[in-house]
Amino acid sequence: MFDTHCHVQFNGFKNDADEVIKRCGEKGMILNLVGTQKDTSRAGVEMAQKYPFTYASIGLHPVHLFSTHIDEEESKFLSREDDFDYEYYKTLGQNQKVVAIGECGLDLYRLPEGRTAAEILEKQKRVFTLQYKLARELNLAMVIHCREAHQQLIDLLKTSTTSIRGTVHCYTSNWHFANQYLELGLHLGFTGVITFPPRKTDPEVQLDLLEVVKNCPLERIVIETDAPYLAPKVFRGQRCEPPMVEEVIKKIAELKNLPFAEVEKATTENAKRLFGISF
Repeated sequence: MFDTHCHVQFNGFKNDADEVIKRCGEKGMILNLVGTQKDTSRAGVEMAQKYPFTYASIGLHPVHLFSTHIDEEESKFLSREDDFDYEYYKTLGQNQKVVAIGECGLDLYRLPEGRTAAEILEKQKRVFTLQYKLARELNLAMVIHCREAHQQLIDLLKTSTTSIRGTVHCYTSNWHFANQYLELGLHLGFTGVITFPPRKTDPEVQLDLLEVVKNCPLERIVIETDAPYLAPKVFRGQRCEPPMVEEVIKKIAELKNLPFAEVEKATTENAKRLFGISF
């Protein structure tokens, strides 16, 4: 199994990160440790260098472009305002264990006080464009974050005259946007969210997402946990860990009426091809 998006270098694993990664190795897993700013990007690279089955992605998440209070189910913190240091990430990206630029993208879900949506989006677009440029320069894939800004991101991607390898991380929207990402040559990453029950307030959202999984060609799907966040349904309330990605495979297999082994093999090969991993 290839968990294409996890954060084992984050504070959620500060007491047992090495033990968690060793357990993943015993299961024959491959991990992509995704950074969201300078510190977590470098930490991911350093951790990836210690284990042959781990790789790293480096980038600046849109939540760190402005200082704002983050209050999610699994995490509460004050993000610090940052900007993209091109040369820093370029140097870090030349490490042989780095396979992608990101997590980067657009996010209009969290709007810090005292800032307009237009101001936030302008900076997010500028920083994303720089990371897109770096991915092209270093011939790396991209790990793309998008929340409540899919049309803006698609419009931005369409302005580029050069294509990019990449995955839309933790895809949770509808087929309308999913199909446009696929037409742009991107992959879709699915997490334990696809195992969640429908929301009582808006059950159609989950039904739309499951329809995306059914419609998405298997060769364009990659699997992920986003650990320590978004534990699959059977593990809700626990810290999410990379081996829980097995539940994502099970759900995809169920929705597509395919054997577990076929989905496991295909998603692993998809990820290796996407990230340029040849073993």
